[in-house]
Amino acid sequence: GSSISKPNLMEFLKFTFPLSGVETYILIPPLVAFGISFFTSVGGISGAFLLLPFQMSVLGFTTPSVTATNFLFNVTGTPGGVYRYARECRFVWPVAMLIVAGIIPGVLIGYYLRIIYLPDPKTFKFFVGCVLLLIAMKLIKEVLNGRTKASRPNCTLSDRVQAASIEMKSTRFDFKGATYSFATAKLLGLALVVGIIGGVYGIGGGSIIAPFLITFLGLPVYAIAGAVLLGTFVSSLAGVTFYSLIPVNGAVAAPDWLLGILFGVGGLLGMYLGARAQKHVPARWIKLMLAGVITFVASKYILQYLGL
Repeated sequence: GSSISKPNLMEFLKFTFPLSGVETYILIPPLVAFGISFFTSVGGISGAFLLLPFQMSVLGFTTPSVTATNFLFNVTGTPGGVYRYARECRFVWPVAMLIVAGIIPGVLIGYYLRIIYLPDPKTFKFFVGCVLLLIAMKLIKEVLNGRTKASRPNCTLSDRVQAASIEMKSTRFDFKGATYSFATAKLLGLALVVGIIGGVYGIGGGSIIAPFLITFLGLPVYAIAGAVLLGTFVSSLAGVTFYSLIPVNGAVAAPDWLLGILFGVGGLLGMYLGARAQKHVPARWIKLMLAGVITFVASKYILQYLGL
């Protein structure tokens, strides 16, 4: 009898997602999302940028709805991280508010660009390849500079962000005895551009905006982590909303809800455990491995587009 029951169990676990037509085993999405986000969150990044190539190349999900499904993964997966940073007082509210204010209109523009100009999988894969190369270069640069994220679990008075304010011209806050200030318009403009890229791709943009905040605006890594993650969460929520509700050419590109939530459940657990494991693993090796994987996927997509 056991030889008959095994194939039946495998068939039972096989599932066709009605909204996207993706056919796979029901446990594959949460397991893959868990693996990706555990691996990437140890390096301090949400796994959304690697989940999209998996959906396109392995599951064969290439319609614009794949972008919305990727956003849904972020919405489900990031709240744990936002909560953790807020509990650790690593939260600069003015930075978070400006990121959100700039990124939401950017995501809306990105949505229109994706639907109108990049519906063709081949062209979209080329765009994805370019964004992935940008992220890979950023990771390699971080490793060469030897910069890793500071991580302290407690919230003491000296760690708190103080005297934070937003004005038309400049935004400022005090952190660890130093005052940081930058042009308000500069961060809004940056968030808008990141929102457009994220809106097309289906990533919240945190992995793109963080290095700019550190290098161009000179903000401390330790203080901005929470603001960036909140920006990722809100922009992903906006992305799911725009893709689900705003019709372009008479149709919407809503996410595959069940698939997105299954990815999100795996992502939530992966990000939580990855954050906990971070202190036991050398971040530079993880970032190098990540950069290798990303460069491989990016090159494949770009070369496909060029017909090589």
